[in-house]
Amino acid sequence: QVHVVESGGGLVQPGGSLRLSCTVSGSIRSMFLMSWYRQVPGKQRELVALIGSAVGTTYGDSVKGRFTISKDNATTVVLQMNSLKPEDTAMYFCKANVGGTEYWGQGTQVTVSS
Repeated sequence: QVHVVESGGGLVQPGGSLRLSCTVSGSIRSMFLMSWYRQVPGKQRELVALIGSAVGTTYGDSVKGRFTISKDNATTVVLQMNSLKPEDTAMYFCKANVGGTEYWGQGTQVTVSS
C-alpha cells in the first residue's frame, strides 16, 4: 500500500503565499515522478508542476515564475506558491508515480480571495 497525503492549503489574500506539502508513505521501492495538479468544479484537472530525477522540473504555463516545486526529502515534495491570484483557487492534488503505478492524494483546498 502506498499513501499520498497533502497538507498546507487554506485561505490567502491575492498576492500572498502558501506552501503545500505532499508526503508519500508505504511500500516504496522506487519513485520516478511526483507532481501537483489542480481542479476547479466543472473543469479538467490540470498539471501545476512536476519533479523527477530524470526529467527535472516542469510547470504549467499559468504558474511559471510564481510557483516552485522541490523535494524536501526522498518522500516529500513541496510546492511553494507566491504571488497568488484568485484564479489559482482550486483543489490541489498530489500524484506520485511509484514503480510505474500512479497514486493520488485526497487533495487540499486553496482559496485566494480578499
